[in-house]
Amino acid sequence: MADSAAAATAPRFGFLPAIGTRGYYVLLGVIAIFILGPLGGIAAAYMNFSLGFFVGGQVLAGILGSVVTLGYGAEGKHGANYMQSMAASVAGMAAMGVLIQTMIWLGLAEPPTWQLIAYFLCIGMLGVGLGMLYTPIVVDRMQLKYPSGLAVANILRALTDVRLLRRSIARLGTGLGLGAGLTLAAEKAGVAFLGAISFSASTFGAGMIVGARIGVPAIVVGLIGLALTPWLREIGLLGPHDPWRKVGFLISLGTILGAAIVDITLIVREALARHRAVQAPDSGAIEEWKKVDTRKLALWVLFWAVAVVIVSSNMGVPAGYAVLGVVLAAIFVLVNGISVGISDSNPISSAFVVGVTAMALAGLTDPLVGLIAGSILLISTVVGADMQQDRSTGWRLGTNRTIQFRYQVIGILMGAVFAVVITKLFLAAYPVLKIDIFLHPEMKTGNWQSAMTYKFAGVLRGLASSETTTLKLMGLGIALGLFIQVLRVAMKRSGAYQAWKERSAATKTTDFVLDTIILPGPYASSLGGFVEFPTALWYGVGGVFSSVWGWFTQRFSKRKDDVAPADMDSMSLIGGGLIAGEAIAFLTLGIIGLVSLVR
Repeated sequence: MADSAAAATAPRFGFLPAIGTRGYYVLLGVIAIFILGPLGGIAAAYMNFSLGFFVGGQVLAGILGSVVTLGYGAEGKHGANYMQSMAASVAGMAAMGVLIQTMIWLGLAEPPTWQLIAYFLCIGMLGVGLGMLYTPIVVDRMQLKYPSGLAVANILRALTDVRLLRRSIARLGTGLGLGAGLTLAAEKAGVAFLGAISFSASTFGAGMIVGARIGVPAIVVGLIGLALTPWLREIGLLGPHDPWRKVGFLISLGTILGAAIVDITLIVREALARHRAVQAPDSGAIEEWKKVDTRKLALWVLFWAVAVVIVSSNMGVPAGYAVLGVVLAAIFVLVNGISVGISDSNPISSAFVVGVTAMALAGLTDPLVGLIAGSILLISTVVGADMQQDRSTGWRLGTNRTIQFRYQVIGILMGAVFAVVITKLFLAAYPVLKIDIFLHPEMKTGNWQSAMTYKFAGVLRGLASSETTTLKLMGLGIALGLFIQVLRVAMKRSGAYQAWKERSAATKTTDFVLDTIILPGPYASSLGGFVEFPTALWYGVGGVFSSVWGWFTQRFSKRKDDVAPADMDSMSLIGGGLIAGEAIAFLTLGIIGLVSLVR
């Protein structure tokens, strides 16, 4: 039902503004901008600094936003959807602060703050426009599943149940308290044991969210790296202090690219088949909530594309490379959006690396130019795919598309400012984040892995080098990724294999071993090449703990009729809380440290 139809619905509580009024929309915006967005943004930025990937804030924002809209009953789902769209935009932009960290690692001149904000803003607005422009294709025409979008839609529907909402908040709060408490215990209370075992609540929590089938492959590749490290040092590929990941990140990046070649080929084939099979909707029968002015949207994309080229040029990027970045962004927002719609995977690193490689083939050798131009793809694919995922949620709920677009635009505006501010705050509070641990691994302290920055710095350094080792290692990874993914796809599509693995407990166990140890998926296993072994270990242990807990509760729980969406199970919610709790604790400690220095 559209918002216009819901306007007559009176809220349960007299102090709430009626749906459809100015006060209603202001209330949603204020909560999303000043509470939900910063909370998700802090967690996303911290995750990228500590690990090198981030978990989208849709579930967290959806649950907390539902507290605000509970008084509106079933129609509150639209308001909660607006808030989670805005908050997720802030979080996604905040995670892009690693680009500033990459500049520092590479010793590049950091642009003025206002220029960085304008840079993030223009690319974000371009990504929003491209995502919305492709929505009728990927959401309406192809009707892609968008698993996370479906999960958020189910969550927003389910959270009209006060009992379920209360229990979800309690689980999130438990995780948040544990994450903050364990962090403070390790950092301030002198609990040496936690530091000695390199425990990180956010790493363990991230593993709890993804489960054993994603977590165990990271341990496997980490163990392979440990075993290979002495030999790699002996042949000169690693220095005496270099960790495995200085070589492993190139191989892992290659395996992702190899797997992506297989998956994108299949995705495009499936998308074309779906496009031919699904009949185009009658334009005269389009529901009111779904209508968008395509002409204005195209002008929006054109305006921000020109703005991106101008801002990039002011930052020293030749116009030709900026235009190439915009063109590639227009392609990858669609390709990555289809990938998210089918597989729930957004290969943003692949988009960045492919973009930089294409520019290198065109003659690019300057790392700063490569970083700024390649970032057009990185930010736009994050924002654009997230936009399409949110539209899929709205498609299932019947949420007004134009209003949702406006909330997302405001989220990008806030996110551009917040990304620069929160990044500078973390860098000031924790100077270790400024140390280029790619070149100086012996200077690394704590659990700051910064795996995304590590990847970007390594790839960009190759632009100005004639060293062929980088290309050879990536080529090895691509070959491995192609080989492994072809076998995995063949197994997945084999009816005989699928029937065999369900035959008994022994065959199910064998399938698990094949899936996670013998033939692990490149997307899951790559983390073991991007981070050091203790981080991969705790990530995997968190996944194993989550899966074992899920099996135990499914088998022995007495409340089998109490079914919630998968993203709202205990492990996912507590894991998300652990991430947010540790992020808030580190930010708080950092601010306290900065204030004490000023005094």
